[in-house]
Amino acid sequence: MDIKTNEVLDAKGLACPMPIVKTKKTIKNLEAGQVLKVEATDKGSTADIKAWAEKTGHQYLGTTEENDVLSHYIRKSSDEDSQEKQHPHVVDNDALQSLGEDAIVLDVRESAEYAFGHIPGSKSIPLGELDERMSEIDDTKNIYVVCRTGNRSDMAAQKLAAKGYNHVYNVVPGMSGWSGETTKSN
Repeated sequence: MDIKTNEVLDAKGLACPMPIVKTKKTIKNLEAGQVLKVEATDKGSTADIKAWAEKTGHQYLGTTEENDVLSHYIRKSSDEDSQEKQHPHVVDNDALQSLGEDAIVLDVRESAEYAFGHIPGSKSIPLGELDERMSEIDDTKNIYVVCRTGNRSDMAAQKLAAKGYNHVYNVVPGMSGWSGETTKSN
């Protein structure tokens, strides 16, 4: 499939949040309606880029894969459409130190990230699986969403709030700044 693009961004070998950071920077230089191709090797980048495009108003066109390289296609929206939205309820890592029974810590990192170190008792639902697995989350509890830096968790918090979850908090800076106890999956 030969897809016409206006710019190609090489994000191969980069891990979250860098493909998004570079995409955000590159797309600013495009005109409305132009298409950016982002080449990445991070498997989690598909869900990340799709959610980021949705969050910013840009159009996620799709992803192809060839030789372990993912090619993501994003069409730039008009500038008035692309104001980046952020979830309004943000807490810092310290808020997680004293949670009660009415709280859930939802970890939206990829399963491999979760396996090698997560907050004890947290629930793992990677961002890319959230739409299909949202029913696993008790909407009567306070939901504290965590990822590595706060970007994916922000997107997940927005998705949950849009689906009617009322007590959702994005935890910033997330696991990159977590100094509390962690555990590994077997």
